[in-house]
Amino acid sequence: MCSGCARSWVRNMETSFKLSMASATGRQEYMVRVSIKLKFSLFLAGLLLLTVFVLSLLVLQGIERNQRAQVEGLLAQQADTANVYLFQSIMEQSNKVPQSFLETNGEAFGEQLKLISGQPVVLYDGNGAVIGRKPAASLSESIKQTLAYALENKTAYLVEGESMYYLTPLRVVGEQVGVIQFYYSLRDHQAFYDEIKRLFIYIGTGVFVLSFLLGYLFFNSFARSIVKLNDTVGRIREGQFAVPGMKRRDEIGELGAGIAAMSERLMVTMRDKDEEREKLALAVRKLSELDRQQKEFIGNVTHEFKTPLTSIKAYLDLLDMYPDDKELLATAKTHIAGETQRLYEMVEKVLQLSAMEKYDFEYNKERLEVRGIMESALNSLKGKMNKFGLTLETDLHEAYLEADKDYMNIVLANLLDNAIKYNKADGRIRVSNYVRGNEVVIEISDTGIGIPEEVAGKIFEAFYTVDKNRSREHGGAGLGLSLAKRYAETQGGSISIVKSDDSGTTFRMKFPLQT
Repeated sequence: MCSGCARSWVRNMETSFKLSMASATGRQEYMVRVSIKLKFSLFLAGLLLLTVFVLSLLVLQGIERNQRAQVEGLLAQQADTANVYLFQSIMEQSNKVPQSFLETNGEAFGEQLKLISGQPVVLYDGNGAVIGRKPAASLSESIKQTLAYALENKTAYLVEGESMYYLTPLRVVGEQVGVIQFYYSLRDHQAFYDEIKRLFIYIGTGVFVLSFLLGYLFFNSFARSIVKLNDTVGRIREGQFAVPGMKRRDEIGELGAGIAAMSERLMVTMRDKDEEREKLALAVRKLSELDRQQKEFIGNVTHEFKTPLTSIKAYLDLLDMYPDDKELLATAKTHIAGETQRLYEMVEKVLQLSAMEKYDFEYNKERLEVRGIMESALNSLKGKMNKFGLTLETDLHEAYLEADKDYMNIVLANLLDNAIKYNKADGRIRVSNYVRGNEVVIEISDTGIGIPEEVAGKIFEAFYTVDKNRSREHGGAGLGLSLAKRYAETQGGSISIVKSDDSGTTFRMKFPLQT
């Protein structure tokens, strides 16, 4: 085979394959459309048929029950009349024995009842024998069974075709003496029932056809809208984001509008991807700068750690030199324990400060009730206040602000811890809050050593302490106020010194008020 022929054959096969795939896709779409319409049509037809059938069945059953009640009522009246007439007839006789009356005058009595009721009548004595000319052998098996039931002083009836046999006891002064049988033709009732049934068939068929056509047209509009939405989603899947809207004022119209809005949003997103890439690059640069600051911060912290470690090492060296000096041993234990506690608190606070600087964009702000969060912070430090014999005074009021709950706990805990550490023996701590303008103001006061005016601007710097000896005695590392200031500012607030002298220090925090 020549190479040109081979290439032509391959192209023909590719063309045929594409055409077959396109044809298959078209058939698939057609099947989807037909499937939706078929489901709607079958559901509508089934619902209408069920409705017409149930309605017709209930009405016809009601007619049948009404007809039967009418016949039973009529025959019950005839039975009462027969019993009254029997009693009157017996009373007119000289021999007033009911059995003798039925034996001698039963046939004539039956004829009179036939004339009175206008219906064929058959009389039976107390043993079930026919009174009159009709032999008992002519009774059908069904009538015999019904008669046996009536002989037990009960009313019974039998329906055979268009005939109804009504058997009821004959009583004289409450005692059964026989049975009377009425014959009633149900032909007129059956004709009326059949006529109503035919009307229901004709009317039901008309209603079904008309309702199905109207419903089909209505549901067909839904099917077309669903197919249109399916085509729209297919175009979006292929990257064609310009889609037409749907002019419908229902949930499908809202869904179409939502898909159109989503498509427009995707177009905007695709256009903005370059800007997002630039933002990501900027974030990377910021993280690099943050990493550099973290390394610098760790270097400063490492330098600060040398002081307590040097003290601990010095005491250990002295103990090696003078292992038998008990006074030195006691002093060394006290100082080593203090320096160890100081190192522990320093490490904990440094980790908190470092985590905040590295992850300062991770906040979970919420609406907080100031009085509740302040009471929680005070309860956590109540044991420490009691240890130092401090008196707590509070003036707390209901107010709301927006902040991260964990960060606010850290801010309050550090300020309160600072008020405890640098307070005087048997001193006081006063905590209050109030609303001023559009701000929530929180004040924490103590009766401590105070802060000199010349160093008031440095106390919020990391590792800065006013009284070095007091800080070492209580394990302070100069990080508490720095940490509190950073956390407060990240929540949109501020911390400042209101007053500081020999009588104590007052810190004030301000946060935007949330109504």
